[in-house]
Amino acid sequence: MSALRRKFGEDYQVVNTNRGTSYTAPVKKKRQRFVEKNGRCNVQHGNLGGETSRYISDLFTTLVDLKWRWNLLIFILTYTIAWLVMASMWWIIAYIRGDLNHGHDQSYTPCVANVYNFPSAFLFFIETEATIGYGYRYITEKCPEGIILFLFQSLLGSIVDAFLIGCMFIKMSQPKKRAETLMFSQDAVISQRDGKLCLMFRVGNLRNSHMVSAQIRCKLIKSRQTPEGEFLPLDQCELDVGFGTGADQLFLVSPLTICHEINPKSPFFELSQRSLMNEQFEIVVILEGIVETTGMTCQARTSYTEDEVLWGHRFLPVMSLEEGFFRVDYSQFHSTFEVPTPLYSVKEHEEKTSLPSPAATPMLAEARGRRERVFSVDCIDTIEEQAGRLPSKLQRMSSGKEDLQRKVLKTGVQVSERASSTGDLPLKLHRMSSVPGQGDAAEERLQLRALKLSSEPLTQSTGDLQHLKPAPVPAPAPTAPQAGGRPEDNLPAKLRRMNADR
Repeated sequence: MSALRRKFGEDYQVVNTNRGTSYTAPVKKKRQRFVEKNGRCNVQHGNLGGETSRYISDLFTTLVDLKWRWNLLIFILTYTIAWLVMASMWWIIAYIRGDLNHGHDQSYTPCVANVYNFPSAFLFFIETEATIGYGYRYITEKCPEGIILFLFQSLLGSIVDAFLIGCMFIKMSQPKKRAETLMFSQDAVISQRDGKLCLMFRVGNLRNSHMVSAQIRCKLIKSRQTPEGEFLPLDQCELDVGFGTGADQLFLVSPLTICHEINPKSPFFELSQRSLMNEQFEIVVILEGIVETTGMTCQARTSYTEDEVLWGHRFLPVMSLEEGFFRVDYSQFHSTFEVPTPLYSVKEHEEKTSLPSPAATPMLAEARGRRERVFSVDCIDTIEEQAGRLPSKLQRMSSGKEDLQRKVLKTGVQVSERASSTGDLPLKLHRMSSVPGQGDAAEERLQLRALKLSSEPLTQSTGDLQHLKPAPVPAPAPTAPQAGGRPEDNLPAKLRRMNADR
C-alpha cells in the first residue's frame, strides 16, 4: 500500500471491487504549505507585465538562478553562435579580397593563408580562439582588416569566457547543496522543560566541517484579522528561540534541541491540546551560517504545520559516550516518546494559579458581624425586658437613662453600617455627640460623654447594670443634688434589700 501511495500520490484510495460491500480509506486533504519540508518556498509570481525587463538588467543573477538544464543550453548555444559568427566574418574577408579564387596559387599572398572555403575559415577561428596554433593557417602582414578582426575576436572571446564560465562556477559553488547535510526533525513537540511549557524541535549537522556563526530563527505564518477589520493573509510573527539570552547562536557540532518558551509574549499563549486540532498555522525555521570550507553563507529552511506539532512528546536522546569520543545515533533523530503534559494552555494555568485560596480569606467580615450583633437593637430590647423586673420606683428612675441609651445605640448601629471599619464606631459616636439636640443641650452632651462604648459585647443580665457605672447625671436646676453616688443609695432600706436579693 505504501508503494502504491508513493507511485500514485497521497490521494490514492483503496476500493473493494466486491459488489456487496465497498470501503474507501479516509484520506486527509493535503495541507497547502508556504515553505516545503526541503526549504523550497511555494510561491509563484505572475502578471508581472512590464516588470520582466528587470530580469534582463540583472542578467548574471538571472543565469545563476536558472536550472542546470537551461544553463547548459545557454552555454552551448552562446559558444556555437559566437564561433559561427566569427568564422563567417573571416570567410567574408577572404571572399571580398578574392582569396577563395587563388587558393593554390603560390605567387598570390592572401589575407589568411590556406583558407579556401567556409570550413577552412571556421577551423582558423577555432585555432585562434583556443590558441591551438597548428601553424598551417595564419594571418599575413598585407591584411590590415584581418588584424583588426583578430583583435576584436580576442576581446569578445575573453568577455564571453568570463561571463559564461563565471556563471557556471558560481552555480557549481553555491552552498545550496551544503544545506542538504543539515537535518531538521520531522515533527515538533510541545512538552514541559524546567517547569515551563515549551515548543521544541531538533537540528543536526551531518558533516564534520562546522557551521561558523550558526544562527537560527523561527517565523509563525498565520492569517489573522485586525480589530479594524483588515484581513492579513500569511501574517508573519517572530518566535523567540533565545534571542535575548543568546541561545539562538548555535555551536552545531552535535544535534541540538531548539526551545521556544510559551509565555504571555508568545503567540501560543492560549494554545491548548484541544485548540491545536482546530488551528491552522505554519512554523518556518531558518538556519544560517558560514560554511567553514568555502567561507560562503549557507541557509537551510524547513517548516512545521499544525499536524506536525505533537502535544505531550519529547525527543529521544541520540548522544552516547564511547571510549574516547561521543557517538551520535541518527537513527533516533526523529523519534519521540510521550510524557505527562498538561492539556490546558499556559493562560488557563496562570488563571487557575492566580485565584485566591479560601483559607486565606480575612476575618474582617466575621469581626464586623460580631460587632454589629453586639450593638444591635435586639440587645436593647433584651435589657429592657430584664430591667422591667425591677421595682417601679427604680424603673422610673432608670427610664430616662434607658431612653437616652436606646437613642444612642440606635444611632450607633446606623453609623456603624456606614463606617468603613468597626474601630471607627466610638469616633463616630463622639462626633455625633458634639452636635446639640433639640432638648437641653448641656444635659445631652454630659450624658453622651458619660456613655463610653467599649468593644466588649454587652451582657444581657440586670446584675451587670451595676458594673456600667455611668457618670452621675446632674439633676434639674430646681431640684437639690442627690447625696449618693448611685441612685440605689437614695432608696428606702426595704427596697435596697429587695434589690440586693435580686
